[in-house]
Amino acid sequence: MIAINMMSSATKVKGQGVGSAYIEQMNLMNNYLYDKFKITENEPFENAFIQHFHTVDLSHFFFNMTIKNKAVSVGSVHFLPETMEQSLNLPKIAKFFFYKYLIAFYKSMDYLVVVNPTFISKLEAYGIDREKIIYIPNYVSGENFYKMSDSDKKAVRRKYGLDEDKFTVLGVGQLQTRKGVTDFVKTAKLLPDVQFVWAGGFSFKNISDGYKELKALVDNPPENVKFLGIIEREEMNSIYNLSDVMFLPSYEELFPMAILESLSCHVPILLRDIDIYPQILNGYYCAADSVEGFRDTISRLKNDSEFYNQMCEAAIEGNRFYSAEHVSSIWENFYKTAFLKLGEKKTNTVRVNQNIGKV
Repeated sequence: MIAINMMSSATKVKGQGVGSAYIEQMNLMNNYLYDKFKITENEPFENAFIQHFHTVDLSHFFFNMTIKNKAVSVGSVHFLPETMEQSLNLPKIAKFFFYKYLIAFYKSMDYLVVVNPTFISKLEAYGIDREKIIYIPNYVSGENFYKMSDSDKKAVRRKYGLDEDKFTVLGVGQLQTRKGVTDFVKTAKLLPDVQFVWAGGFSFKNISDGYKELKALVDNPPENVKFLGIIEREEMNSIYNLSDVMFLPSYEELFPMAILESLSCHVPILLRDIDIYPQILNGYYCAADSVEGFRDTISRLKNDSEFYNQMCEAAIEGNRFYSAEHVSSIWENFYKTAFLKLGEKKTNTVRVNQNIGKV
């Protein structure tokens, strides 16, 4: 049986998508691929054929250096330098060295896994071989995220001090500039008869990009906007279900877990019209590119029942496409292919040693 060791510190910081993605992948491995692979977590000295690095810890980088000819290294790509620009407000010198390190980390891997195909060309632009980049989408478990009854939905709204019967729009994610939180609030001001709720907080505290401006919004929101702060993952299914629409006006994204989680709850999705979504979500969501466009789409979803039902069906269809069965089969094929790479590495090492011996 092929042994795979997962290396990750993703769950140390609450309320961020990397941790959610890691949890879901471990659910996938343990529930669907447990009979195909031997899985361990954070066991660097385990004799695993494949070492899968889910986070870019410095200790992971150095560990990878020690296993070059003993295992195949796989790195999950959750961000690039350009996607970090609107996430963390770091000093320029810190950014310079971190970005250099990030690309060096990715280049040290035998394979890189991206959850959005648009990242392939961006990684190539950093000098990374296209042949080592694999696209495998995220997924979420239907056991953890599912549609609740109308009565349960109302109970959740009561729990969070919301009107049981008002049309409700939900935003999910860290409070950062790139998440479009300001436009979320501006849209809410144009729709005073709709209640807006944001689940998520400052996961990285005052180094979160836009912290001062966004903190002012959180402290003094419009009457129809409620910021819930960081919500424990176990409660997030209820949060999605309290909404009528999931609205994510991000300027920059990779593949937010919040979208998949919403689809799994059969909640219609409204997103900013940016270039990453058509390739991965075509037909499953509504799009707009301005506050006025967001307002008009939400109004239509609220007042046009035929359109609303159509987008509910689109969410259901999107959830089917990103099912555990489909995604687990992709991972199974990839890990088996990666295992073959180990044989090539060992063969090349033997050849090098033989040539050294002849010198």
